[in-house]
Amino acid sequence: MSKQRPEFTQGSFYHIYNRGAQKQKIFKEHSNYLFVLQNLKKYSKEFNLSVIAYCLMPNHYHLLVQQNGEFPAGFLPQRVFNSYTKAFNNSYSHSGTLFEGPYRLKIVDEDDYLIHLCKYIHTNPVKAGLVEYPEAWIYTNYQEFIGLRKGNLFHQAFMDNYFQSREDYQNFVMEDLLDQKMPEGINLYLKSLEAV
Repeated sequence: MSKQRPEFTQGSFYHIYNRGAQKQKIFKEHSNYLFVLQNLKKYSKEFNLSVIAYCLMPNHYHLLVQQNGEFPAGFLPQRVFNSYTKAFNNSYSHSGTLFEGPYRLKIVDEDDYLIHLCKYIHTNPVKAGLVEYPEAWIYTNYQEFIGLRKGNLFHQAFMDNYFQSREDYQNFVMEDLLDQKMPEGINLYLKSLEAV
């Protein structure tokens, strides 16, 4: 029996994620990441969605998206990664599926989960051992969060609603990296993502 997806509703936040089939790399070079980022910008605007946080990793991705209008947030991964898969297969003479299955989705309906998930997404490259500090991984919007880079995939209203300043968010992220402490319910959910 297939697991039913949550309903898509205006104003809701969604964690959308997926990984490569057999944990294979889905991004081989810088241009692959750029292709996805350009399409995230394009389709989030077209579908009136806010990309709150994102992280593109060599073999998986995480998106935290808010649905602002009637277009379902699920349109974003469908459009972005369907076109990406076609481009990838064409560029690398790849056949078969690129991802292990359809994207995964979880509605995020509590503020505590929301801010900890945002932090989890931004610290993913550090915890995977790819970089020493989250700002060193350029395929997230963490640099926008802390004011090191301007970008179209940054939602200022989210920052204003949940944090007093950019420094406040940076401290929140760094405390986690130093302490590795999160509320227990959130910890259980985030641990379930470790397989991704």
